[in-house]
Amino acid sequence: MTAHQTPASAPGRPPVADLAEALIACPSVTPATGLVFDCLEGQLAPLGFEVRRMINGEAPDGPVENLFAVRRGPEGSRHFAFAGHLDVVPPGEGWTSAPFLPERRKAPGGDLLHGRGAVDMKGAIAAMVSACARIPAEAGTLSLIITGDEEGAARFGTLALIDHMRETGEQPDQCLVGEPTSVHRLGDTVKIGRRGSVNIWIEVEGKEGHVAYPHLADNPIPRLVAIMADLQALELDGGTDWFQPSNLEITDIEVGNPATNVIPARAGARISIRFNDLHTGNALARRVAAIAHAHGGTARHVVSGEAFLTPPGDFSALLVEAIRAETGVEPELSTTGGTSDARFLKAVCPVVEFGLCNATMHKRDEAVAVDDLEALARIYARVAQAALAG
Repeated sequence: MTAHQTPASAPGRPPVADLAEALIACPSVTPATGLVFDCLEGQLAPLGFEVRRMINGEAPDGPVENLFAVRRGPEGSRHFAFAGHLDVVPPGEGWTSAPFLPERRKAPGGDLLHGRGAVDMKGAIAAMVSACARIPAEAGTLSLIITGDEEGAARFGTLALIDHMRETGEQPDQCLVGEPTSVHRLGDTVKIGRRGSVNIWIEVEGKEGHVAYPHLADNPIPRLVAIMADLQALELDGGTDWFQPSNLEITDIEVGNPATNVIPARAGARISIRFNDLHTGNALARRVAAIAHAHGGTARHVVSGEAFLTPPGDFSALLVEAIRAETGVEPELSTTGGTSDARFLKAVCPVVEFGLCNATMHKRDEAVAVDDLEALARIYARVAQAALAG
């Protein structure tokens, strides 16, 4: 089927923008629960999906609501999955319309749909639903892996869904994550990997005292400054064929000393390292800890995700061909940007990411082009059908 033969919306199938509006109208600041999952379940059940909703985890990072929906194909058929999240970041102030009251507005290039989550990523989930409606059941098994906690701690979201898939033996053969990867126009960027992320908290203990009697105190700040200087001097790597160089950034320095005549008892700092596949989070944390210890400090770390790469091959080629067919755009395969739940799903099957233009994500007046929603649904349908055909 060519792009010209692909209908924008077949009879009886809701336009993608209508599906997106319904999801946007359900407030779902992370962690998302309840109403927005009711809405998605209502969209999937009529398409023949078995919808399973589950609550995972406990305080302080839980509980989290998750959803796994599956429509089984013939015995032995391939399994293709879409993955995404229904939670959104807080809308903040200054919107020109209510963030959870979706609004379509005329614009020079076509109608825009405004609302929190339009881009990141309720619009993409609506396109997934629409794509599934275009694919016959006999084509193979389809599933949606949807969490309510991607924008938050992410401890009990996609990781819990992966556990569920393993317990039920329903791991997909390939997975497409609908994060907003496009930059200037729909289709210009596909993510085939992501850098890893580790945050490290450094502390130096001293001994408080009067600044006029430094010999009776132990100022921790010079030692913290020495640690920061050594860390800033580190050159982690020069990048790889698919990844930019790893970077270490100081994100906070804290002493909390309100007095001008007191040497403080402690000083602390926080750093964040985004790293490529030459490193692991734990290995980098050990390097930082060694530098901290050399100056009398300590280091505590949390790895948010490891770097990964889905090497260019059949899967990315399917996606590139679908994008080219529907938009005429030649995508760039990229590993830039932050982390996503693909960092977890890569342990299950090959995973790539592709979605809407990201210019307004996490911003006030977030908006998506209605035409892009329909085009994305057609792309998703092409990719899933081709993947199921093997």
